[in-house]
Parts: sequence; C-alpha cells; structure tokens
Amino acid sequence: MSGRSTGFFWHERCFWHDLGPIGVFAASGEFLQPQPASESPESKRRLKNLLEVSGLIDELEVRKAPPASREDLARFHTGPYLDRLEDGDRKRGGNAGECAPYTPGSLAAAKHSTGLAIAAVEAVATGELGNAYALCRPPGHHAEAGRGRGFCLLGNIPVAVMRARAKQQVRRVAILDWDVHHGNGQQSAFYDDPDVLTVSIHQAGSYPLESGGFDERGEGLGDGANLNLPLPPGSGIGAYRYAMEELILPAIERFAPELVVVACGYDACAKDPLGRMLLNSSAFADMTAQIQALAERVCHGRLVMIHEGGYSEGYVPLCGHAVIQTLAGSPIAVPDPQNDEIAAWAYQALQPHQRDLIHHWREEWLA
Repeated sequence: MSGRSTGFFWHERCFWHDLGPIGVFAASGEFLQPQPASESPESKRRLKNLLEVSGLIDELEVRKAPPASREDLARFHTGPYLDRLEDGDRKRGGNAGECAPYTPGSLAAAKHSTGLAIAAVEAVATGELGNAYALCRPPGHHAEAGRGRGFCLLGNIPVAVMRARAKQQVRRVAILDWDVHHGNGQQSAFYDDPDVLTVSIHQAGSYPLESGGFDERGEGLGDGANLNLPLPPGSGIGAYRYAMEELILPAIERFAPELVVVACGYDACAKDPLGRMLLNSSAFADMTAQIQALAERVCHGRLVMIHEGGYSEGYVPLCGHAVIQTLAGSPIAVPDPQNDEIAAWAYQALQPHQRDLIHHWREEWLA
C-alpha cells in the first residue's frame, strides 16, 4: 500500500491483561464486592469488532507487532522497576506502583502494547505509512520511569518516541494527550527535553492529584516545552473546541514538530464512569480532523494515535470508530444514537469561566 495509508496496529494478547476484581478501585477490599476492573478489555475489543462489522478495517493497513524488548523499555524505565515487574509476573502478580494491579500474563500483554506503539511510531516516522492508530492495552500515559500508575504498567508513548529518536527516525516530536486524566507519564519522560513538546488537556484535580497544573512548564532546557490545560469538571464540546483553536493548535504549530503523537483516551466522553466531561463521538472526530490538518501543514501528515483510557464499554467503540474514520479519510461511518442528545445537553457551549481561563492561559503561553 502507499505511504499515505492508515495503519491499524493491534494484538489479541493485549486483551488478555487481567487487573483482578477491583471494580473502580485501586485494589479489592473487605467491603468491596468483587467486580471486573473498569480498565477492561471489552471497550477495546468492541472497538475492533465495530471496525470489522462496519467494514472500515478493510480500508486500513492492519498489522501486528512484536513485543517491546528489554533494551527498548530501558530507554525510559529503570532496571529495578523492570526486574520487579518480571519477578511479580513469575509469581502471583501484584501492584506495579499506584493503582496499577496486574496478574501473571499482564507483563506479556504490556510488552505487546508497547510494541504496538513502537511499530506505529516507526512506520509513520519513516514514511512507510501516512498515519496510524495503535489499539494499545494496557494503557501507558500514567506510567513513570520507576513505577506503574493509574492502570498503566509501561510507558507506551515515551518508549516509542525515545526509540524513534535514538534510531534517528525523528528529532522533534509533539505529544498531545486528550485523555481525561493528566498525561503525567509523558510529562515526566520529557520534562527537561526541548525537542519534545508535551501537551495535556484534562479534567482539573482528577488523576494524578499532584500533577497537571498550568504552572508545570518544563525545566532546564525543556522550560517552555510542557503545556497543561486543566479544564474545570463539566467542560463540554465548546470548551474543548476553544482550547484547541486558541492554544493547543497554535502551540504545536509554533513548535514545528516532525511527528505528532496523540495519547487518545476517550474518558472525556459524556458516558465515562471515571470522568466528568461532556464530549460526544463527533467531538473526538473533530479534534482528530484539527490535529490531522495541523500535521499536514507542519510535518507531512505524520500523525500517530495511541489508544489510552476510556471506560464506557458501549460508547468508547463509537468514539474510536469516529476517530479512525477521520484519520483514514473514509466515508464509512456508523450511527451514534447518543451523539446529538449529548450535544444538546445544557452547558455544552463555551461557558464564560472556561473562556476566561483558556484566554488567560493563551496570553501567558503565547506571550
């Protein structure tokens, strides 16, 4: 296929990761009736199934990928942390850090998840594919160098970007994280790096509690290369559109990356049990179109979407299909029965306090 085709990277192994019966909590407890974890395989498997049923998958370059190697993982993660994961995997599993439980077999899934991100970034960075979507699980944007956090065991995006840069496939990279939770993993990985711009638009004061403020701008040579937009809970379509147009897109364009990577979480959707934002599937498609148009202007369309959070098993597939349809420029759509109703909810329009906050950030950042 031509270099302008859209890649779709997935592997069944990723769906086999099991966090244990923790529900929405970090761990089980005496008075917590066991239930499947919120970070379950179902939303991802349903997305792949929807691509199959709609026929959109037939317009994609579908690929598997090998698991990430220890060498690749060690570009971001510490040796003791990787040793601890391997030891736990040989025994009964455990918790990789903070709210990152795993069971035997999870590490194999996590390595395959990171491997998908690596392969997608490499294929786009080298021009083999025009753009790509990696259906990664477990997610990775909360994982830090020495611990897992927030359902994330390995840093899928940091590992993939560090590998591509080490192999001189790309130098300047912009990472946009629109998961409802702060992208602390990318921030920590590149906080002092002037050649990687990390941007996170997320629900303020959610997870992790101690990170994600606008005042976190990077340090050392990376000062000014980290941008956080902590939107108030209840922000909807109007607030996200205004933030994209007024600050996120101008900041990325000014940075002039050679590759754009999106940490593509869907937990800012109105149906998510762990988020308090109001987006519908069309909003995710619109943001994809915006970042895709920017990528066409500044880096020959080199854009990679890495699947992150999103815990509505029924609604995530509709959001993901809309994103991938947009990414591929395909006419194949599926109806979203909730799209118009969500858009009609009160407070979807840009609210004055949201406008003032974004305007303040814009004045500070672009000054």
